Amino acid sequence: METIVITGGTGLIGKPLSKRLIEKGYNVAHLTRKSNPQSSIPSYFWNPERNEIDRKAISEADYIIHLAGAGIGDKRWTKKRRQLIYDSRIKTCELLFNKVQESGTNLKVFISASGIGYYGTETSEKIFSETDRPSGDFIGEICRHWEQMADRFEESGIRTVKIRTGIVLTRKGGAVARMMIPVRMGIGSALGNGRQYIPWLHIDDLCNIYIKALEDTTLRGAFNAVAPEHKTNKDFMRILAKVLKKPFFFPNIPAVVLKIIFGKMSGILLNGSKVSAGKIIAAGYSFQFPELENALRDLLKKR
Repeated sequence: METIVITGGTGLIGKPLSKRLIEKGYNVAHLTRKSNPQSSIPSYFWNPERNEIDRKAISEADYIIHLAGAGIGDKRWTKKRRQLIYDSRIKTCELLFNKVQESGTNLKVFISASGIGYYGTETSEKIFSETDRPSGDFIGEICRHWEQMADRFEESGIRTVKIRTGIVLTRKGGAVARMMIPVRMGIGSALGNGRQYIPWLHIDDLCNIYIKALEDTTLRGAFNAVAPEHKTNKDFMRILAKVLKKPFFFPNIPAVVLKIIFGKMSGILLNGSKVSAGKIIAAGYSFQFPELENALRDLLKKR
C-alpha cells in the first residue's frame, strides 16, 4: 500500500481526511511533536524549529500533504503571533522540501494547503479566480510565500497541487461552532454591514478535493476549494438561524466593536469577496454540498 505523510494530521481538516484516506486503503502517517509509531495512525517526530524530522517518515512517503499552520483567527495578531502564523506554514514547508531533497525519496505528489486569503480582504462583486494576483496584505503575503515555497517541489520535478481553502464547515469545532453560539442564544446577527461574502465549503467536499488532487495526475498548480454558491455574511447567519430554528432579527454587530475586540484581525471578519470554484469543477470535481442550507443541515443533524 502507498503511504501518505500528513502534517497537521490531528487538526480540523487532518483528522477527517486521514480517516477517509485510510478507508480508501492508503497507509497514513502523521508528523507530530511526539512520536508514536505504534498508534492506529503512526506518528513520526518533527521539530521545525530545530529542522528535525524522523528520516523514516520522509523515506517511506509516497505522498506528502502539508496542512500544518497556526490558526489565523485563533488569537489577536501580535507581532509574535504574526511570526508564528508565517513560520508554521512557510518554514515548515521549506523543511519538508529540504528533507525530501536530502533523502532522495521518489515522491509522487506534494499537496499544500493554502487559503483564499491569497486574494486579500476586500468586499466587492468581483469573482476571484486562480489567475488573479495575490493581495499585498498580511494574509495575502502569507499565502504567496507559502505557495512559492510549495512551488519548489514542482520545480524539482514533483507534481504539486495547492489548495486555496475557504471557510471549512465541520461537524465539530471550526467556524460553524463559533457562529452557532450567539444563534443558539437567540441573538444571531450579521457582522459589520453583513454584505461581505463568506466563501465556504463542507468538510466532506474539502476531503474529496484533496483525494482528487492526490489521485488525478492531471491536477497541478492552485485550485480554489470553495462551494460554487456565493453567500454574504448576512445570508449565512440567516440560513444558520433557520436551520437551528432560531430567530434572526437582532441589529448587525457594528464594525467598530469588532475592531476593538480583534484589532487588525477584524479585517477577515468584516471583508470578503466571491471566489470561483470554476477551475476545480472544470477539472471534473462535482460538489456533494453545493448549497449552504443543505450543507448546514447535514452537519447539524444527529448522527
